[in-house]
Amino acid sequence: MENEYAKHETNYINSYENLGYTDSYRFVNNQLRSTKTDTNYTPKEITIIKEHRYEGMSNPSDMSMLYVIETADGGKGTLLTGYGPSANTELYEFLDKIPEENIKDENVLPPDAE
Repeated sequence: MENEYAKHETNYINSYENLGYTDSYRFVNNQLRSTKTDTNYTPKEITIIKEHRYEGMSNPSDMSMLYVIETADGGKGTLLTGYGPSANTELYEFLDKIPEENIKDENVLPPDAE
């Protein structure tokens, strides 16, 4: 029997992909880049719809963050990054520049997916 609290990042990424969040983003040259289109985004062009924090089951210091993102040009996808000791500080400085009105906490997943 699967533990409902043992969700992994990939479970959420798959659920978001089913909702149309099919792009993924990575941090390159102080901008967020779409892996689908190679388009770069500045903080003002990004809206964080939801974020999920994970701690490793066997090692609590193994932490990551999953960001669900929408971009000004209609892109929808996710960004998975380390959190805590393994965090990319430049990325988090970039994310801190996203305007407050572009930070949401929307429940876009159906309750059974959370």
